[in-house]
Amino acid sequence: MKLDPTEKVALGQTGLSVSRLCFGLGPIGDMPDTYGYKVDAERGRETVRAVFDSPVNFLDTSRNYGFGRSEERIGEVIRERGGIPKGFVISSKLDRDMETNTFDAARARRSLEESLKTLNVDKIQLLHVHDPEYASSLSDVTGPKGALAELSRMKEEGLADAVGLAAGRVDIMLPLLKDWDFDALITHNRFTLVNRNAEEMMDYAQTKGIAVLNAAPYSGGVFAKGSATHKRYVYQEASAETLEPVTRVESICARYGIPPGAAALQFSMRDLRVASTICGVSKPERITQTLEWARYPIPQAAWDELMALPGESGDPEATRVYRPG
Repeated sequence: MKLDPTEKVALGQTGLSVSRLCFGLGPIGDMPDTYGYKVDAERGRETVRAVFDSPVNFLDTSRNYGFGRSEERIGEVIRERGGIPKGFVISSKLDRDMETNTFDAARARRSLEESLKTLNVDKIQLLHVHDPEYASSLSDVTGPKGALAELSRMKEEGLADAVGLAAGRVDIMLPLLKDWDFDALITHNRFTLVNRNAEEMMDYAQTKGIAVLNAAPYSGGVFAKGSATHKRYVYQEASAETLEPVTRVESICARYGIPPGAAALQFSMRDLRVASTICGVSKPERITQTLEWARYPIPQAAWDELMALPGESGDPEATRVYRPG
């Protein structure tokens, strides 16, 4: 299967056209507790410039990535360039109050206002409610004065072209997808070479015309950096036992001379249910590398072996201690 990461596809039924590769800019917000490394402001801005100069027309961020630093660095580049590139699509997210975890309509509205000002834009093409599982109460999010009702109003007001749900736990996401009207969803770490936790949700989304954006195909970076030096899995320090499924993949890739990152990325891109795959980047070189990995030739024999490996179905973040920084 020949993959073109810059091919533009319809984002569900939204009318938006996005590349099959999306750059996630959470890492440029300087989040060492999550990613295990720091990113200074200029490196962050240089990464944004490289994204805008690339053939990819899609980036993803959030109000709370790095306590606002990700959006700040994107907004600074948008300001210096006098706007976003023509045809570019920005995906961002409404976030709860990070001190109180309140996530009602008023908080959602403040989150959007903060994003619009910080990003230096007058609307966000794809706007998600983010991480409702961490709200002080799910009813804060789902009630008549909750964040989801406010998200719908924002779309009606023209402040977003399309709306989505971006979260982790599938047991929280799936009922919300059934009860509310969404154009898209973002799942992360739950559809990878070693984990298939999101498959039921992806199947449901496909039947409803909800665009699936699959984030974190590298399982928090380990497939990109290698388990020998990056002993982390889904944003946590990991034991040799936890990393064993990763090392099995690495062993197959080594025999065929394939970068594990290329296999991990293409696993997502090959799936017809996935409209676009979101890959986190934190420096300009990663953009070139990601495009190369997306096109890297992988023989069918290697895919046969990789797909024969057992995929875990449990929630890979079940034991994760959430840290926003």
